[in-house]
Amino acid sequence: MIEDQELRALFRTECEEHLHQMEEGLLHMEKNPTDQTTLEEVFRGAHSLKGAAGMLGLRNIEQVAHGFEDVLNAARQGKVVLSSGAIDALYQQVDTMRQLVDRAVSDTPGDVTIANALKPVSGVDSTLPPARAAMAIITAGELEAASDSSETEAGQGTPTPQEEADSPLPATISPVIPALHSSEALPSLPPEAPSGGYRIDTMRVEPQKLDTLMKQASELTVAKIRIARRSTQIDDLVSLYEEWSREIFAAHRPVLANQNGGGPHPGIHRVAALVQRDRERIERLGTLVNDLRNVAYEDSARLDSVVASIEEGIRNIRLLPLTTIFQLFPRMVRDLARYQAKEVQLFIEGGETTADKRILEEMKDPLMHMIRNAIDHGLETPDERQHCGKPRLGTIRLHAHLTPSNLVIEVIDDGRGLDLERIKATALKCRLRHEEEIAAMTPAQIQSLIFTPGFSTSPLVTDVSGRGVGLDVVCTNVERLKGSIQVESSFGHGCTLRISLPRALAATRVLIVMVDSRPYALPIEYIRTMRVVAPQEVFPIEGTDTIVVDGKPVSLAYLSMLLEISSPAAAVKESKRPDLDQPRPCVILTIGDDQIGLFVDTLLDEQEVVVKPHSAILKRVHNVSGATILGTGEVCMVLNPLDLAQAARKRPARRIQEASSPKPQQKHAILLVEDSITTRTQEKRILESAGYEVVAAVNGVDALQKLSSRVFDAVISDVQMPLMDGLTLTERIRREPKYNELPIILVTSLATENDKRRGIEVGANAYITKPTFDQGVFLDTLRRLI
Repeated sequence: MIEDQELRALFRTECEEHLHQMEEGLLHMEKNPTDQTTLEEVFRGAHSLKGAAGMLGLRNIEQVAHGFEDVLNAARQGKVVLSSGAIDALYQQVDTMRQLVDRAVSDTPGDVTIANALKPVSGVDSTLPPARAAMAIITAGELEAASDSSETEAGQGTPTPQEEADSPLPATISPVIPALHSSEALPSLPPEAPSGGYRIDTMRVEPQKLDTLMKQASELTVAKIRIARRSTQIDDLVSLYEEWSREIFAAHRPVLANQNGGGPHPGIHRVAALVQRDRERIERLGTLVNDLRNVAYEDSARLDSVVASIEEGIRNIRLLPLTTIFQLFPRMVRDLARYQAKEVQLFIEGGETTADKRILEEMKDPLMHMIRNAIDHGLETPDERQHCGKPRLGTIRLHAHLTPSNLVIEVIDDGRGLDLERIKATALKCRLRHEEEIAAMTPAQIQSLIFTPGFSTSPLVTDVSGRGVGLDVVCTNVERLKGSIQVESSFGHGCTLRISLPRALAATRVLIVMVDSRPYALPIEYIRTMRVVAPQEVFPIEGTDTIVVDGKPVSLAYLSMLLEISSPAAAVKESKRPDLDQPRPCVILTIGDDQIGLFVDTLLDEQEVVVKPHSAILKRVHNVSGATILGTGEVCMVLNPLDLAQAARKRPARRIQEASSPKPQQKHAILLVEDSITTRTQEKRILESAGYEVVAAVNGVDALQKLSSRVFDAVISDVQMPLMDGLTLTERIRREPKYNELPIILVTSLATENDKRRGIEVGANAYITKPTFDQGVFLDTLRRLI
């Protein structure tokens, strides 16, 4: 482990660049094994990484990098040809080096086994003798002992058999050690650098420092808003002065007229003098107030310019190209496609598009889930594609571009697309929606159900898919970034998932509305229009009050009811129909392809605010995205339009659900089929701790007997068992019509794709492998299926 913190940061950054270069090069070489240019780039990356590790005394990394370099050096010299198996082994060495680098820069040492990485690379096609082609790793000690007699790294030709025999290097590698004792090999001194001023063109800055600066810039925005408010107050003060001045001058005019006319009152001259002095003071006050207004305007304009410049500067520093995260996906696509026996090509477009660092951090996992979902659910197998008249090679496009106000990222595949009927059936089966709700949904709303937590159309729960947590993560992260997601699908031809994110995250333009004497903010990007709704415009559709906007029906709801802040009397009044006595202001929101109208009390203002996120105690508050401070000093909640639309749709359904919700049931009974007593005991403990009643069976025959004796809510079975295995047991259970809906989970050590496909064919609902067994996933899968 590197002790110096500065060296840790530098080494981590440098190694990440080299490892990415090596990984990207291997991916290219797998398809273009004769590309000498890429081979040289990968070789240089490994050589640089080895040198950096050697300088810091990281011998493990140095050894693995040296072995990696040896194999590539042989390929450079045309002595070996890198096959697909050799590329796989080199990938493993890259993964090992990445783990070793993480250990070297981490405060917590971990155990990393490098034995496999130090084995000879298999799958190397060579015309040389097997001993020469094995390319074993040479240790640091052997390098030191061999340095006196080895040839230069550039190499002067292939050694003769006699030279090989005389060399102290092992016969399994080609000598690559510089001939340090040769005078010709000594490099000449570099030319003297030209004199002149020294300057540093680039600097490395920790992201935390930029985050801190961005927070301070956000506070400046709040101060700017408050100062703008003060300018408005000064305008009010000037208006008051002008009105007061006119009234006083009008009242004093008779006194001054009497003085000029020589009136009979002896004290008129004294009064006139006082009036004249008051007029001078008022005029001087007017001058001061107007000067104050002008200075306030100048200061406010200057502050606006400075704050905008600071925010723009910090925002530009925080901008990173999307290739920063896009580069993570080609290897993932390759590995997952091979795992699922599919042929997939990934095209990346718009990787040079820049986005805020936070967007890249938040969007890595959603994009990963979207691409995995496209491979697992969207793309067909090569045989299925050929049968449908498609190329065997499936295509996924990862595309990004900028609009004037948004960053748009699309994941496009040419797979089977979304089956609306299957989505509706899954939503009903998982009790995510009522049948009446689904019947009233548009196709776009039905497609959006795939983002509902717990939703999955996969017939089998596996390590890759079927648990209903992938696209839910996508929706959650997009919401956190104040973005939106849309689905476009053509059944049988493909699917497009489009994410739209705001380009500016620090400040947000909002509409301030008043509800029940409190201000609330709605993000302006979700607002389509604002209008006053007259009583005669409202009509009911399926029990929901509706108006027509641009020829389309829009459902109405009271914002006070959605936020549950109405008084009891108002709630009773509003639950029947909107107030038909007078027109009311209404805000029309657009969320994807859905629209909803919200009745509010007053439309106050549109302004730019800085949204403060919730504290760690309040990670997620329904209907609320955060809070802000208005120019008046009031704290204002910034509402979440996605939650509001969902709440408006669910209000009728929620009453139905509450009225028909079943009473608490007894413990669910589980039939556990496992021949290993150790595994059976462990699984039984897990299930009983989770509140299930467990009945154990030792094989398939025993399970069928117990199944016929009572009712079970689910069956959990091993596959490899004596007398009757789990696949046969599942097939026998599915023969009985009464067990068609009985959940069956297979827990086994058989982890190949063919084994999982066999599980689907016999009728299993979930397939969990023992090598990657996770107790949380196991219980979550069981809860979903029951």
